[in-house]
Amino acid sequence: MAKKGLGRGLHALLDNRESTPAEATPAGVSMVDIRLLEPNVKQPRQYFDETALEELAASMKAYGIIQPLLVKKSGAYYTIIAGERRYRAARMAQLTEVPVVIKEYTAMDELQVALIENIQRKDLTPIEEAQCYQRLTEEFFFSPEDIARQVGKSKHAITGALQLLKLSPAAQAFAVTGELTASHAKALLAVEDPKLQANLAERVVDEGLSVRATENAVAATLRDPFEQGAALPEAVLQAYRTAEIDLKHALGAKVSIRPGKKKGRIEIEYYSPSELERLLQLLRAVQ
Repeated sequence: MAKKGLGRGLHALLDNRESTPAEATPAGVSMVDIRLLEPNVKQPRQYFDETALEELAASMKAYGIIQPLLVKKSGAYYTIIAGERRYRAARMAQLTEVPVVIKEYTAMDELQVALIENIQRKDLTPIEEAQCYQRLTEEFFFSPEDIARQVGKSKHAITGALQLLKLSPAAQAFAVTGELTASHAKALLAVEDPKLQANLAERVVDEGLSVRATENAVAATLRDPFEQGAALPEAVLQAYRTAEIDLKHALGAKVSIRPGKKKGRIEIEYYSPSELERLLQLLRAVQ
C-alpha cells in the first residue's frame, strides 16, 4: 500500500485540501453546535487527566477556544480528528458552539494528523504513542524509518517506543495513566516474567522510585528473583501485603516487607530527623 502523505508533516495534511464549512470565516473556521461533534473511536489518546481538563474548561469560560478543532463531515455529524481534549473541556465549560476546521481525510491522514498533533503537544502517554506507531506499522505498512521521518524522531526512538508494548498488562496500565514514564517502563522490560514485572511496576509507583532506583531494583530482581516475591503463592504475597498495612498503621510510616530465600527484610521509611526519632521511640516502647 502506498504511504500517501509520508513525510509531508502536519502543515501539508491540514492545508492541501479544500474545506467546505458552512458559515466559514475568511480563515476557514466554522462555529458548529457541540452536539454535532463526536470523538474518533480510533484516536490515539485514550487517557485524559480530569484536573487538567477542569483547568482548560475554566480557561475556555474566560477566553473561549483559541485553536479550532480539526474535524471531518460524517453524515449529519462531525468526527473529531484532532482536538478531543478541547472538545471534552468545552463540554465541561458548557459551551454550545466550538470553532472547527472541516477537512476531508483518509484513514491514514486521520491517524497521522492526530498522532502528530498529540506528539507536538506532548499529550500522549508512552503506551498511547507506541500504539500509534504500531497502527502505522500494521495498518499502513510504515517502517520505523518512515515513522521517524513523519514525526521528527529518530529510528531508535520509534523502535524503543514499540518495545513498550511488550510490557505486562499491569505495567502498561501504569504507563497509560502516566504513573510510569517511558524511561521507567524501558527499565522494567529487562524483567520478562509478567507477574514479577507487574510487582515491580507497582513498587515503582507506590514508592515513587527514580529511574536509577528502578534500574537498581530491576538488577536486584534479576540477581535474586525470589527476593522480590517471584514464585510465591498469591496467598503468601497477600499475607505480606496485609502485614505491611498493619505495620504502617502501627508506626504511622510506609513499610515494605521484602521476602527472600534465606532471609527477608523490613524497610521503614522516614523523611526527617524528627520523624526518625518518633519511630525510634515507638520501637523502644515495645522492648
